[in-house]
Amino acid sequence: LDFEVSPAVLIPRPDSETLVEAALKEFGATPPARIIDLGTGSGCLIISLLTEWRDATGVAVDISPAALDVARRNADRLGTAARMTFDCRDFAATCTERFELVVSNPPYIADGVIKTLEPDVRAFEPVLALSGGADGLEAYRQLARTLPGLLLPQGSAFLEIGFDQAESVTRILENQGLRVIRIVKDLAGHDRVVAANLPA
Repeated sequence: LDFEVSPAVLIPRPDSETLVEAALKEFGATPPARIIDLGTGSGCLIISLLTEWRDATGVAVDISPAALDVARRNADRLGTAARMTFDCRDFAATCTERFELVVSNPPYIADGVIKTLEPDVRAFEPVLALSGGADGLEAYRQLARTLPGLLLPQGSAFLEIGFDQAESVTRILENQGLRVIRIVKDLAGHDRVVAANLPA
């Protein structure tokens, strides 16, 4: 799929394809009915999943109105807009609905590392989508507090992570009562996605 991008969103990367493929494999022949994408940016995660799962619907959440505008345009062009709603808010905000699938590519770069990134990332991609706080893990702490109220009992969450964050993110999620079911590696062999659900 081709996605429009702007200075308001990250450019989609192969790392995020790893997340999409992992979610597709997890649900197999019984796709989820409802999906929520927390920090949707360009919409690449949820739109890709809805393209594969033609009967599913979903919610794209982003705190940036400009990012949601990009996601809406991508959804319109790629034919998923009729099955989506767009919610401009912090992904840590309370939501009354529960979902079978939660996906997120949150900001996970430690603030002190951002200035060392390649110039095309540092200068042209939104800091809001990069900055994960002092240790790069702040968004996962917010997600860990939010996910128990978002997931249906049979639901799963798939979170993109930095290559060296699997152990830390696992600990954060488990401290909030979630169960990590697998760590998925990317094409380079690095830990890239944490999958979690609610304990039985």
